[in-house]
Formats: sequence, structure tokens, C-alpha cells
Amino acid sequence: MTKREILWRLITGEQGAIVRQFGLPDSSLNHIARAVQWIRANYAEPFRVEDVAHLAGMSVSAFHRSFQTATAMSPIQFRKQIRLQQARLLLVSDAHDIAGVSRRVGYDSASQFCRECRRQFGAPPGRDATRLRAFASTSAP
Repeated sequence: MTKREILWRLITGEQGAIVRQFGLPDSSLNHIARAVQWIRANYAEPFRVEDVAHLAGMSVSAFHRSFQTATAMSPIQFRKQIRLQQARLLLVSDAHDIAGVSRRVGYDSASQFCRECRRQFGAPPGRDATRLRAFASTSAP
């Protein structure tokens, strides 16, 4: 009964039109979800947006517009976010070398990786990982 009430509120609420699109097999959100899933699985590999749009079954312009609406970023920005988050996880969870991690998540240039990490997280990757490890150790029970 509770599940039915939550679903009813979701589909009739202010975001209901968007939520209802998930149930449509040929909706643009389902196409974008397929593309997002592919990008997440292949984030370390180079890709052309045209190829991902084709994979999603959309024209390039419709794909860009729909992707931006669904994720609030471009496909390339989305991939960069995935790469940086994965790299951060690797650096925090294990003492990897920064150049090795940058290659592992798909960067050709360690210096480009360091610049993007600094821009995204406010510190170079090594210092950011050290800070997160310290925070995790102080907040652990």
C-alpha cells in the first residue's frame, strides 16, 4: 500500500511528466539512460558523441539536448565527472601512483588529470586523497 502511494505521488507530482517517461519504452529518457549506462561502463575509453547518440537511437542534436536536460551536463563533461570520481576512489582506497591512476581512468596526460582534479576538488589529487583518508579515519567509529 505504501509503495502504491509513493508511486502515485511521484507520477502525479510536479515532476510527474518526467517520471512517467521512464515507463515509456521509446522515451528520450530511456534513450539517455542507455547512453549513461554505456558511458559509465566505458568511461576510460575515448568515444565520439556521434557514436553514443547513435547507440541511444537519437540524432546528435536531440541527444545533446536530451542529455543536457537529464544530467545538467554534456556527455563529455559527464564522462569527465565519472573519470575523476573513479580516480578519487582509487587514490583514497589504495595508495596508487597518480600517473598510474590517471592512465587507468583514461587520461593520456597526468598533468591534465592533475589540473582537472584541482579544478574539481580544490586540491591536487595526492593532497585530496590524503585529506579524504584523514577525514575517513577521524570519522570512523
